[in-house]
Amino acid sequence: MQLNWIKYNSGKWCPLNSLDLRSPHFDDFEGVYIIWHGGKKPAVVRVGQGNIRDRLTHHKNDWEIQAYKELGLYVTWAKAAKEHRDGIEVYLSKKLKPMVRRHITTAKEITVNLPWVKTDQTVNA
Repeated sequence: MQLNWIKYNSGKWCPLNSLDLRSPHFDDFEGVYIIWHGGKKPAVVRVGQGNIRDRLTHHKNDWEIQAYKELGLYVTWAKAAKEHRDGIEVYLSKKLKPMVRRHITTAKEITVNLPWVKTDQTVNA
């Protein structure tokens, strides 16, 4: 499945902690997301799904996520239908091995493109 991962119009990734989640862009935006840290050895911190505004607002205040803020926290997200989100999250969790994990369902994996792989489908916010 091809997802349209969001980044800034400048082509840069969105820093989690300075992202304006009050923006109308996030109104009723449902899908999947990936949070990672920068630094010498960038790594995925968390993958998740749901209402993007609500989930990212929660993660801005989550000590498990914020433990990596000194390395720079970045985020990207993509729309995904509710019936596909569990499978996408299972795939992303297995593929990216986030450092902060949550209980993942036993849904069948749905393979998606990763945000760091350049495609013609990348969408800018």
